[in-house]
Amino acid sequence: MCGGLQQRYTAPLSGIKTEINNVTISNIRSAMSTPLASIFGSGFLVVVPILASAVGPYAVFAMAVVAIVAFLVGGIVRHNILCAEPVLAKGNKSFTVIVERLSDLALVGAYVVSVCLYIHILSTFVLANFDLDTDRNKSILTSIIIGVITIIGLFGGLKPLEKLERWALYVTILILAVLLIMFGIYDANQFLAQRQFTFPEIPERTAWEIATIVAGTLIVVQGFETTRYLGKYFDSATRIRASRWSQYFSLSVYVLFVALALPIVPALNGNYADNSLIKLAATASLLLPIPLIVAASMSQFSAAVADTLAAAANIQEASHQRVGTRWGYLFVGVSAMLLAWTSSTFEIIALASRAFAFYYLLQCLVAFSVCRNHLERARFVFIAIILSFVLIFAVPAG
Repeated sequence: MCGGLQQRYTAPLSGIKTEINNVTISNIRSAMSTPLASIFGSGFLVVVPILASAVGPYAVFAMAVVAIVAFLVGGIVRHNILCAEPVLAKGNKSFTVIVERLSDLALVGAYVVSVCLYIHILSTFVLANFDLDTDRNKSILTSIIIGVITIIGLFGGLKPLEKLERWALYVTILILAVLLIMFGIYDANQFLAQRQFTFPEIPERTAWEIATIVAGTLIVVQGFETTRYLGKYFDSATRIRASRWSQYFSLSVYVLFVALALPIVPALNGNYADNSLIKLAATASLLLPIPLIVAASMSQFSAAVADTLAAAANIQEASHQRVGTRWGYLFVGVSAMLLAWTSSTFEIIALASRAFAFYYLLQCLVAFSVCRNHLERARFVFIAIILSFVLIFAVPAG
């Protein structure tokens, strides 16, 4: 897998391969909670209206393409856990070390955007319940919530709130399961009544417009990279398995979710908004919107806290401990609040996709620098080209 590195690091890598065969299921499940919480953080709340507005009845195929791209990028992360980490630990390959540090800084920027995105979506779903969903109100509520997170970080620290992540994941998966069941029942009743499914109309878009909008949805399935940064808690083999299994599970759920939601999309009458899932849920069952809003609030708040913690830790590490975590919280909070007043939810989604594409692109360079296998290098270049397209051309839906 690592090409020329396999001879130079025979002992550590053979040890890792032995560990892979002995990884316990319980450890893998524990390691999966962080990437799954991030992958399911906001994606399922917004993916259906974005893809429906871009490709209409072909949303399932678009979701499958996004899933495949995400899995390919996840392969880069897993490669770097296995092959780049030993090189970075030795610190004797300056190019690899420099690019890795740049990617850490890029990840800070991506986390700032994602914190704003999570709370923006939270605000959208909460305000929709009171018919107060305006751009101004969303910006105000987003700023207030981010401000609260920042103040807690400055004066008490965010570590106690980190425990919310697992509970938020459980609630999110439970609500997702309920949505899948109710959407499936709605679809079955529709088919029994009409002997066919009703799908949204194909929007009048060029192939280029479709490609650039779909490219802007990479953030929907972002989160698998978190296993790179769990080295203090899990060994390499556990993190590699956790990353792969998290993607198998989450991407399958996403494709199924879009497929089951698609026959309900015509209820939106072509009006695709960032909180359209509430109307889809209400169409399937009047009992679904409130639990959905609760789950959205929990998952988005928890994900924002997790990304604030991660960004502050990255800032501290990149500055060689010169910048404390409190100043990191302040930087992330202020930056996210400013962003909340300049962009809509769909615009922030596209921006977040571009920010993470830049981070993943740098990770491709890290992988390329430690690999001597030409086929592997060709794969990295191919993935880098896709990420470059996302970085340069991704645009918001709408």
